[in-house]
Amino acid sequence: MTLQTTCAESQETRILPLLSPHTRVKHDLSKSSDTIPQYYAQMSGNELDRRISAARATLAERLVILGHHYQRDEIIKYADLRGDSFKLSQLAAARPQADYIVFCGVHFMAESADILSAAYQKVILPNPSAGCSMADMANIAEVEECWQILSDIFGEDAGIIPVTYMNSAANLKAFCGRNGGIVCTSSNAPAVIAWAFRHGKRVLFFPDEHLGRNTALTYGIAEEHMAVWNPKDPLATENAEEEIERAKIILWKGYCSTHMRFSVQQIEKARAEYPGINVLVHPECRHEVVATADLYGSTEFIIQQVEKAPAGTQWAIGTEINLVHRLATEHPEQLIFCLDPIVCPCSTMYRIHPAYLAWVLEALVHGEVINQVSVDEETAHWARVALERMLAL
Repeated sequence: MTLQTTCAESQETRILPLLSPHTRVKHDLSKSSDTIPQYYAQMSGNELDRRISAARATLAERLVILGHHYQRDEIIKYADLRGDSFKLSQLAAARPQADYIVFCGVHFMAESADILSAAYQKVILPNPSAGCSMADMANIAEVEECWQILSDIFGEDAGIIPVTYMNSAANLKAFCGRNGGIVCTSSNAPAVIAWAFRHGKRVLFFPDEHLGRNTALTYGIAEEHMAVWNPKDPLATENAEEEIERAKIILWKGYCSTHMRFSVQQIEKARAEYPGINVLVHPECRHEVVATADLYGSTEFIIQQVEKAPAGTQWAIGTEINLVHRLATEHPEQLIFCLDPIVCPCSTMYRIHPAYLAWVLEALVHGEVINQVSVDEETAHWARVALERMLAL
């Protein structure tokens, strides 16, 4: 299997010498690129497997590979640790012997790992084009503009607490840190919202509207006390300012394109075909989907529900397809399938291909760091403040 990509020119395959696992090398070279050398793109799966395995053996405990649950199996099989984004960042921070943290996920995850890891550890994202469409729906300029408008509307007694989902850029986490706010994950969002209302009168929640709404409703906030902030045209509707003034929580108009694929109709179809089936969805789904499901929760919650279920249990799951397929493979004693009959992978997560992993690992063997993710000191400080507020809950 080959990976199609563009490259300025073809290069011949290099034979890479192996270094001792304890050899320390200087990093005189560091670069970032999503244009992979063509010879890696043309390698067979067997050749990539051989090279990745050899590089891992050479780097030994100096390397830790993190694999997000949404990664394809061809990547997960190389992961030393697997989990959701925040769990992986914490696990990486607990590996002080690792000089290199290769994060097989998306960009904001690698940023979080860099923030939480030690200064000497280098965090690498095999393909820097692996981003997150939801995270991209809120940028620092838009959030600062929103903050200013809300401050003008509410005045000095605004009492707004900014809450950003883990699926956001480091500079948005830092914004929350500087402004008395906090970070949340899909599993601890209810506790974070409760914390926010203990410290202020209103919450600005970004970038995922649906996680924010589902959490707010669980907390007891009625729909009439929610307002949706559209960063492209925030005060477009006639009554927009009035809606904001009476809102207890202001929800950023952002979403996960994968979880938006799930619908009430899919749930109804699953129940019609499999009477008594358990429907389990992620809280990034629209509220009507969450309300119709039997259970909803974070990626880790979904995994835990399946793992503790008895043989013969049937599940229709609304989350990313690679995870659902992996659960079905690992639990053949249960019936597990994805609610969406059409394949629904996280397209940006899918950009981490074994060819990219082989490329960055073999570069490390030679003392070259490719595609390092590094958050500047000030941003990292304030992002860490927001993260530590969350961890203290």
